[in-house]
Amino acid sequence: MTLNAQEVRRHVMDYLEATGCTVIEVSPLHVTVKLSPRADRMLTDRPYYWGFVERTGAEPETLSFTFVFDPEQYDHAAAQAAAAPARPRGGMNLPPAAAVQPVSTEMEAASEPAEGAIGGSPNGAPPGVSTDPQDSILARYFGIVPALPRLGPGLIRREDVTYGSKRLKQIWHAARDEGKCLQLFEDPGSRQRMTLFSAAYEPWLGVCYKVEMTCDLKREELHFLGISLTTGRIVPDFGTRLGSLELTPRLPENIHIQPYELTVSGGADRLESYLTEQLAGLDYSWAEEARERLRLELSIVDLYYSELLKEPDEEKKQAIEEQYNARRTETAWQYEPQIAVSAVTYGLFHLRSS
Repeated sequence: MTLNAQEVRRHVMDYLEATGCTVIEVSPLHVTVKLSPRADRMLTDRPYYWGFVERTGAEPETLSFTFVFDPEQYDHAAAQAAAAPARPRGGMNLPPAAAVQPVSTEMEAASEPAEGAIGGSPNGAPPGVSTDPQDSILARYFGIVPALPRLGPGLIRREDVTYGSKRLKQIWHAARDEGKCLQLFEDPGSRQRMTLFSAAYEPWLGVCYKVEMTCDLKREELHFLGISLTTGRIVPDFGTRLGSLELTPRLPENIHIQPYELTVSGGADRLESYLTEQLAGLDYSWAEEARERLRLELSIVDLYYSELLKEPDEEKKQAIEEQYNARRTETAWQYEPQIAVSAVTYGLFHLRSS
């Protein structure tokens, strides 16, 4: 599976919006954003700084990034913008020299020393002292470090966020950790706020299970199940139902939640029993084939070590036995069929009663 640049952009933008980050600039190719404290803790790996903020109560200063989703097109567009001639405002025809004149020219001119000043250096440095950054002491030892671009109120780092990049994996990991447990409500719309009677909402427990079937091969399945905590009804494809609804984390106006007939733990037990029954009805011929391959591999290992174990030297024989047992253990671990079930995400969903 792979994702194109627009799909990666949608994932990143959803995370930035969910964590309350401030978007400074956005385009189909990039987004410049100032992270929220919540996102900064998850993405910047600054535990000592956040420990200092918690101890002192100081106002946190979060980092800013420019996330580029299509680096090739972004760099091409930036090169075209830099090569385009500057157009003065108001239609004024300025000479080329004036068009590129820096804003700080007057301030720099005012700060220059007059002729005859002590030292005679145009930058006010003592005689014989160079202010060229390439001739500084740090530059002689560590080399010239180019100045990083500064955009907006502070330093903004650029990072290319593409499928497989480290930053995208980090965002997915943070979203998975923070989004394991949810509580959402169906948005009733503006019409419900104007009605006289409140709408009844039914509580649902939804769990997305990941089923891993492994041997020397591997297969993964996702089962998104939902159970009504009022009626006990189980919906096998609960994610499809949620995908067609507009959900909000806040309790909407003019609604009421129906009383629970099942506890959350009771609903989870019923979902696990239901999933176990579903898995019991699957075709497990792959497991028998894996065990047959395991028997074949173990027979090869036994045949290989059968002659080596006849070593008369006890010390060498003990080393061979250890190697033989380790090889059998590794082979069994690789080929033995196993099934593992884990909950990827879960939550309470309050939906309009049907």
